[in-house]
Parts: sequence; C-alpha cells; structure tokens
Amino acid sequence: MTSIHVFAAPTIQGTEQSLSTYAGQVLLVVNTASQCGFTPQYEGLQALEEKYAGAGFHVLGFPCDQFAGQEPGTEEEIEAFCTGRFGVTFPMFAKVDVNGRDAHPLFAWLRQQKGGVLGDRIKWNFTKFLVGRDGRVLSRYAPTTRPDEIAADIEAALAVPA
Repeated sequence: MTSIHVFAAPTIQGTEQSLSTYAGQVLLVVNTASQCGFTPQYEGLQALEEKYAGAGFHVLGFPCDQFAGQEPGTEEEIEAFCTGRFGVTFPMFAKVDVNGRDAHPLFAWLRQQKGGVLGDRIKWNFTKFLVGRDGRVLSRYAPTTRPDEIAADIEAALAVPA
C-alpha cells in the first residue's frame, strides 16, 4: 500500500523535499491560506507543533489558492506572513492545488484515502489529514475543526510505535 512517504513536494523556499524524511513520525497535513476566516488556526497548528514535535510529530502546511483566491501571495510573502504574524516554525511547502486535474499528487492521494462531505474533494482551506507513523492516513478533519480538538487523536497516534 502507498504511504505518504513516497511523495515529494517543493518547500516554501523552493527545495524539493521527500516526505520519506518524516518516516516514523505522525503528521498533520493542512492546506492553508493567509486571507481566510480560518487563518487564525495557524496559531493552534503552531501550538500543536511546539507541544508534540519532541515526540515525533509535525504539522506540514501547504498553501493553496483554490478557494476564493485566499492565498494570492508569493511563497516569500506567505512565509513572511506565517512566521511574522503567527511565529510558524513547522514545515511549509510551496503553493499547491488540492482539487482538480492539477492537484498535487499528495493531495490526490490524501483525498482518495479519506473522503469528506463532498466525496473526496477538499471543501475549503484548513482541511486537515492526520497521518500515522506508518505513513497511512488515519483521519480527515473539516476546516471548522480547531487544531486543539485534534490533540487527543495526535496523542493516540504518537502512542503507536514506529
């Protein structure tokens, strides 16, 4: 079975990053946007990163401009916004499409693994996918799910040995 570890994506700085780097870790993959009503979730995502990074957890942020043009900036502008406004230290990647024929293969796979209320399509910014240490998708969360509401699921995933 395919796992998240077979995918790669360019970081927000433009370097290609293999997700195999995160083998054995629990991940929360999130499509983000800087001008969305859910943008304040960056604060909660950063809090999860700080709380659980030492236990083998990371948030992976993937900016997306497919929903009402709410991520119009360049990678440099997005990075400056995330670090300057929310103190984001978790890995951020280059802007991607999450739906449609130009969707990044990672998101096509994530959607296939866990559908949502619109079938497998991602409904909006800040849809979240929890991935276990083995690289398989454990859960999918709606944009309205606050990061702190996922903490118990993260802790359960971290309790599973690599």
